[in-house]
Amino acid sequence: MTPSRGRARLGVLVPFTNTNLEPDMALMRPDGVSLHFARMGGYDADEIPDEAQMHGLGTADLGDPLALLMGARPDVVLYGCTSATLTHGPEFDRTLAKQIKATSGAETVTAAGALVNALHFLGARKIGFASPYVPAINDMAIQFLAKTGFETLKRSEMAEELDNEGQGALLPDMVYDLGLRADHPDATVVVLSCTDMRSVEVLDQLEQALGKPVISSNQAMLFQTLQILNIAEPIQGFGSLLERPRQVIEAAQSVRVN
Repeated sequence: MTPSRGRARLGVLVPFTNTNLEPDMALMRPDGVSLHFARMGGYDADEIPDEAQMHGLGTADLGDPLALLMGARPDVVLYGCTSATLTHGPEFDRTLAKQIKATSGAETVTAAGALVNALHFLGARKIGFASPYVPAINDMAIQFLAKTGFETLKRSEMAEELDNEGQGALLPDMVYDLGLRADHPDATVVVLSCTDMRSVEVLDQLEQALGKPVISSNQAMLFQTLQILNIAEPIQGFGSLLERPRQVIEAAQSVRVN
């Protein structure tokens, strides 16, 4: 039987309509790491999750869900929505993480900040970007990444606007196609952004097809959390960022040189 506790506790704040962050974390978690979740609101479940809705989520009061989450005394708190802070900008994202840490006393990782952390770790400068967001949020996401040092050479998005349920219902083969369409010959990394998109199941397959690292919001959040906890063993099956960090760096450097 795989142990589920005794090593570290992760507290995860999840948008209340999100159906994929919890199972993704359960798939990827190392032995001995337990997961504890609280749901947060601040947006309308029946509206398209556009820039106004996600902007509202970013500024929503976290008092109640964070207080409930702290009952589990997590070692690290994960803020599990990427677009909620992408729509505000990098300074907002950093400030939110500091506020959560000050309130909770726990180290804090945000989804958007985790993508930036992973890209810096990989030495990336030029990237491909894919998401299920509306085009306006993708514009904001690319601006956010530009302000943190990354040039987006190509992006892919859905042909039609998806509601909250539609984003979560995208099947892995659809996410795989979305990732393929985001690639560019000069991009060293492809980013799959959204904590409610089923990305982690196709990371290995995409990396094999593209010959370069592919990172997702949920994978990147776990990666940064494990850095904080000094948990270093490879996690198989969810992309080279978690599986082979040394080889990932060498591969990224090789792509830039060539």
